[in-house]
Amino acid sequence: MLDYDFMRDAFAAATVVAIVSGAVGYFLVLRGQTFAGHALAHVGFTGATGAVLFGIAPIWGLVLLTVAGGIGMGLLGDRLAQRDVAIGIVLALSLGFGLLFLHFYTAFAAQATALLFGNVLAVDVNTVWTLLALGVVSLTALAVISRPLLFASLQPELAEAKGVSLRTYSVLFLAIVALATAECAQIVGVLLVFTLMVCPAAAAQRLTSGVGKGVLLSAALALVEAWLGITLAFYTDWPSSFWITALSAGVYLLTVLPRLALTKPVSLSAREDMDLPAPIVASQKR
Repeated sequence: MLDYDFMRDAFAAATVVAIVSGAVGYFLVLRGQTFAGHALAHVGFTGATGAVLFGIAPIWGLVLLTVAGGIGMGLLGDRLAQRDVAIGIVLALSLGFGLLFLHFYTAFAAQATALLFGNVLAVDVNTVWTLLALGVVSLTALAVISRPLLFASLQPELAEAKGVSLRTYSVLFLAIVALATAECAQIVGVLLVFTLMVCPAAAAQRLTSGVGKGVLLSAALALVEAWLGITLAFYTDWPSSFWITALSAGVYLLTVLPRLALTKPVSLSAREDMDLPAPIVASQKR
């Protein structure tokens, strides 16, 4: 399998992307911004289609527009309610432009399919080096802001009282997420960004409580899932994105099912008590 150049390039690209997406995805899930990662992927699709329309490599259009979209989301809203509105506005606008670009460049259909669903086996050496450079930038930036970002994520009111700018770190973090999303789209496509950005991170948070251990476990899970997905794609001739997605979802389900099995069903009377205020429940039991 590793005798082929394209397979070595695929494993190298998957390694970089999995480590970056696992680490960034941990903070994304922790902050409750998974929808932002999904939206940025669609923004990146618009950037890639626009880049091809103007004769530029798709990856640069993807990177530039996702970073711009991430910064825009961060500037428009740092609170939860504002965040959802900002993400919705940026997502709707980007999809509108994406449709316009495809209208003017219909010959892009084959490349559009690759961007939507990913094709890690088509990655070349130059793309691997580009992904490595973007990965170093993403991880370095995340390491620099990780402590105040964690403070702002877990205790935003206290962090703001201590002088931590929630908006600034929201903008910086979403810019990092944008870079990670652009990289991830090269492997699993913009429609399946949740595969490496969210599933490993969500599973890691269920398996460990420490932030440092969680980030490492998230990156490790993403890496193993990416490697296994590429290996299975080579031997079955099925799409690598399918295998990576199936493995990621399967690992997450394995962390959820045992807890669901151990959860005791709540009786009808207990449910009624939970729905009623305490004084009313007490009066009914007399």
